[in-house]
Amino acid sequence: MTAPTMRPPTADASYPTVDGGTPDVLEDPRDWLEEVMAEDALEWVKGRNAAALSELGDPKATQDYSRILSILDSKEKIPYVGRVLNGLYYNFWQDENHVRGIWRRTTLAEYRKTSPAWETVLDLDALGKEEGESWVWKGSVVLDEGPEVRTDRVMLKLSRGGADAAVVREFDVDKKRFISESEGGFRLPEAKSDLCYRGRDVLLVGTDMGEGSMTDSGYPRTVREWKRGTPLDEAPLVYEGETSDVSVGGSAYLDRGCRYEMRVRSLTFYTSSHELSIDDGAFAAVAVPDDANVGTFSDQIIISLRSAWLGHEAGSLLAAPVAAFMAAGDDAARGALLFSLFAPTDTCSLLSSSETKNYLIVSALEDVVGELRFWRYDRAAASWSLERTFKGEGYASPSASAVSAEESDAIWLTSSSYTQPTTLAIAEAAAPAEQERLKSLPAFYEAEGLQTQQFFATSADGTKVPYFLVAPQDMSLDGSTPTLLYGYGGFEISLTPGYSAAVGASWLEKGYTYVQANIRGGGEYGPRWHQAALKENRNKAYEDFEAVAKDLVARGITSHSKLGCQGGSNGGLLTGNMLARSPELFGAIVCQVPLLDMRRFHKLLAGASWVGEYGDPDTDDWEFLQKYSPYHNVRPDVEYPPILLTTSTRDDRVHPYHARAFVRRLQEAGHGATTTYYENIEGGHGGAADNKQRAFMNVLAYDFLEQALTGSLKGEAAAPKQGSGGVTVVQAMQFMQDPSVSGMTVEAKASFLASKGVDSYAIAQAACVSGGMYECFGPVQTELYQ
Repeated sequence: MTAPTMRPPTADASYPTVDGGTPDVLEDPRDWLEEVMAEDALEWVKGRNAAALSELGDPKATQDYSRILSILDSKEKIPYVGRVLNGLYYNFWQDENHVRGIWRRTTLAEYRKTSPAWETVLDLDALGKEEGESWVWKGSVVLDEGPEVRTDRVMLKLSRGGADAAVVREFDVDKKRFISESEGGFRLPEAKSDLCYRGRDVLLVGTDMGEGSMTDSGYPRTVREWKRGTPLDEAPLVYEGETSDVSVGGSAYLDRGCRYEMRVRSLTFYTSSHELSIDDGAFAAVAVPDDANVGTFSDQIIISLRSAWLGHEAGSLLAAPVAAFMAAGDDAARGALLFSLFAPTDTCSLLSSSETKNYLIVSALEDVVGELRFWRYDRAAASWSLERTFKGEGYASPSASAVSAEESDAIWLTSSSYTQPTTLAIAEAAAPAEQERLKSLPAFYEAEGLQTQQFFATSADGTKVPYFLVAPQDMSLDGSTPTLLYGYGGFEISLTPGYSAAVGASWLEKGYTYVQANIRGGGEYGPRWHQAALKENRNKAYEDFEAVAKDLVARGITSHSKLGCQGGSNGGLLTGNMLARSPELFGAIVCQVPLLDMRRFHKLLAGASWVGEYGDPDTDDWEFLQKYSPYHNVRPDVEYPPILLTTSTRDDRVHPYHARAFVRRLQEAGHGATTTYYENIEGGHGGAADNKQRAFMNVLAYDFLEQALTGSLKGEAAAPKQGSGGVTVVQAMQFMQDPSVSGMTVEAKASFLASKGVDSYAIAQAACVSGGMYECFGPVQTELYQ
């Protein structure tokens, strides 16, 4: 993209426009905020950060901050095992003494103990101090030469400040040190790289090698075979895609005695082309729909469908003998080989799958409540058998993963719910109910008296939308409870029940209510649920969220002035649209690491990869995209609730420009008093790089919500909504409840207030809280919702 001309800050409140002939030529007075590290942009950020802390208070000075930080740093957290190498169990750990973290290992016998003895393999804090870098852990890639060969090499990914782009360096796990380039060690400079070992001395790698090597989305476009001891720029090209692809990658791996090499072109976020080589044979195209996901299990090919194919519905999981499938001459021959491991229903969908040596474990959702199905594969008979189904208790979500998939059928089993702390057990896939509990979280917050319920709201088109409510059992249904509604609704990502100590300690423990909405765009009911809100149908996700908000008020759980909403990334787009579409439904909004400018999202960082989700604004898609581009729908004549926007300077996935420019736009439209902004300098798309930053950003959001929804927010942003007569919602409620007018009906009271110039918002809120939800759906209420 051509860099836009830098402009100084301006108070011009004109609407952003783009020259239709040349989309890269901006006519937007806020484009100077796109230069992430520009001096004027950072000065503006510092000013907004200072204003946010002045308005809300410094989170670090609060008891909530100390408490959340103590939870994040707690020695009682579960030390999850990331991988098992040479019989040792590896874990990445952060606490108050290891701010950036340590990579450590222990034996299973030690891991079973309450306080295992750990051996440190790499200390990121020490490394960062030694090298003068702010390293953030991004994971590892292992050299796998088979279960009988000792693993001694890994490629470690280290990010500066939490960005997606990482430096990748070879590491010796036996000697616990990096292998320098002078010793023949592999090292990749900072980039969004894709790599794997093809052999001990060969990497398959895609990385930034200059012009033409990356896609428009900022991911690798080529795959090269890089041999140890040779220059990277001389590595021969073995596979490539187009710049318009999202990404291109290659992988070589061993799978239960079989050797595979896969090449993938991700054409869009949801479509791909696959080429497969079996046992070092020739590559051949995998003949599946381009929106299918492809993998292997032993000598079987595993296919996950996003669209119907050969008699199998979208959302199905299929298996077939890989050699016969690749050799089949047509769809009829391929179809005859397929075996169904999962078929969706109207209420049941595929969430994910995991593998042990002999089992493929299907994780399914039945009305968003999880269950596990254990399929055993007999290679000698080339047959699959469903041995058992395993469910959690109530709304608890069970999950299973292999301890070491190439070596055994041992599994890690975890279970958690909104109020049940997470537990970790070890078991055999052949008998998952016979568990040895190893670890469990303590009760980080007081959940006594809380209950979880599932309800269904009716969306604008009649669709039933599920949501989970976590609330005090004795909650008064008078609309007085501050309530936080969380949502995402995109990219086929499912929101399922899980334990969040931060939500519990910062919100639920105070007597407030938490709600998680399973709106369309997510994956809670499989591909159909996701695809129902793609592109021109994006409004369905927003209508679903609005329906949940209205349902909460209709049930008396909360009132609109007491209802806040929160979302990040795509969820930030969701909450940005709540501000633009339906500000009357909410008393406060938290919008985190969002994308908000839908005219230019595809020109910024990874944005081009999301065209498959949202549409292409350089085409006729702009006709519908502009309707849910919050940046283009700010209006000076609309009353907005208080909003907090947060992002990260180091976010190299969703550009911080989105949040910056939206805040500037709100300021210029006269909404600066109700707009609060904070930008963390580090953290990447996750918003924070260590536990101190995570605690700070968590408390900032919950403090804002609590202050806004309880009327303690400072300054103009805290002013309660008033009618033209200057009467607040609280004053209208007091009138409704005054004994001297007890003989009047709710409708008569509402008419009287209207005659005095009180607006419909204040009247409807007061009527709903004071008169009971099911007695106040009169003309005023109808007017409000219209």
